[in-house]
Amino acid sequence: MTGKTGIILAASLVLAALVGAEDGATSSAAESSVEGYIYGTVETRTGKTYTGVLRWDDEEAFWDDIFNSSKKELPFEEYAEEPEADERATWWERMARTIGGDLGLHHEGRVVAIRFGDLKQVRVTGRDEAVLTLRDGTEIEVEGGANDVTATVTVFDAKPGRIEVPWKKIDTVTFAATPPDADPGSFRLRGTVSTSEGDFVGSIQWDNEESLSTDKLDGDADDKRVSLEMGEIRSIERRDRRSSLVVLKDGTEMVLSGTNDVDHDIRGIHVEDVRFGRVEVSWDEFERVVFDDPGASGPSYADFEAPTHLSGTVTLLNDDWRAGELVFDLDEEWSWEMLDGLANDIDYTVPFAMVSSIEPAGRSGCLVRLRNGHEIELEDSHDVDEDNSGVVVIPKGPGEPTHVPWREIAKIEFD
Repeated sequence: MTGKTGIILAASLVLAALVGAEDGATSSAAESSVEGYIYGTVETRTGKTYTGVLRWDDEEAFWDDIFNSSKKELPFEEYAEEPEADERATWWERMARTIGGDLGLHHEGRVVAIRFGDLKQVRVTGRDEAVLTLRDGTEIEVEGGANDVTATVTVFDAKPGRIEVPWKKIDTVTFAATPPDADPGSFRLRGTVSTSEGDFVGSIQWDNEESLSTDKLDGDADDKRVSLEMGEIRSIERRDRRSSLVVLKDGTEMVLSGTNDVDHDIRGIHVEDVRFGRVEVSWDEFERVVFDDPGASGPSYADFEAPTHLSGTVTLLNDDWRAGELVFDLDEEWSWEMLDGLANDIDYTVPFAMVSSIEPAGRSGCLVRLRNGHEIELEDSHDVDEDNSGVVVIPKGPGEPTHVPWREIAKIEFD
């Protein structure tokens, strides 16, 4: 990775195993082309069951894809402080903060972002509500926040075939390891995404949706609409805000426009890069993607370990320190939870399991060091700027939990 992001490149076999690296020698997932697909059993409210490869709302299809929603409970909310007045803020900004506070809109920390591989079961409890059971049995109540809690789940069952089960008819979805003889009828998109900040390599989800070889890229060419299977495409290159040059594997070239698959209205280009977790590239930063030939489908269900509580040491600006279990931003307390932020318009979503330390740097960002040696300067997110609600430290021995405000933190080091 090159560019202005300040990222230090380093190899890390430990990281590769942790996040399901697909480099052959270090991950069992690389030995199979199907073990990365989500697999499980959907039980309906009428007692019918369907078992097979799963696709969540025509988007998520792999164990390292992310289930999004919002937590119903925030146990550490009692430590929240009223935001300090900012004399530099405009009247409109101050009014927006006041209204947002009254409506409970400042609790961005309620967001749940968990990889499907960290889940044992999803139990539907309402129109947009569910109980998530983690692999260790921990349960989290969620509601709203994303279409994952109103999703139609598609099951590729060997007996009845393709079955679409709407959210309102689902009782539970129970996950299990993907058998090696499962037949998803597709392969996972992988390749290299080139940006103004350097290259990202890994599994790809195009336009926040297309991740399978059978998914379609739509666009207008010579006054007619074309629909191309992603698995037939060799490369896509941004020409300008409204069009792309698409090259097929047979050498055919065409300029496409007219849809958000090929212009600036794209909803994001996601890359599962083993160095950083998941990155999202905007159209303005995107330059070109070159797809690989069919290969590994990603980490298997077995590659995801039971979650652990975050723990470590918080050093204050006055050189005092606190050690114990940590609750980051009054919300994130597990290794599977995500740290989110921007670096030069690239959006990083990094599992806390990958994070070694965090150092606040001014009002708008912080320096994040990963366990593999990479460094990223992140900003423009509740997780990494002055809007962070601080850290609760729960001593491992005698003593009461203490809250350390973000403005007093010099460094957070994770065990």
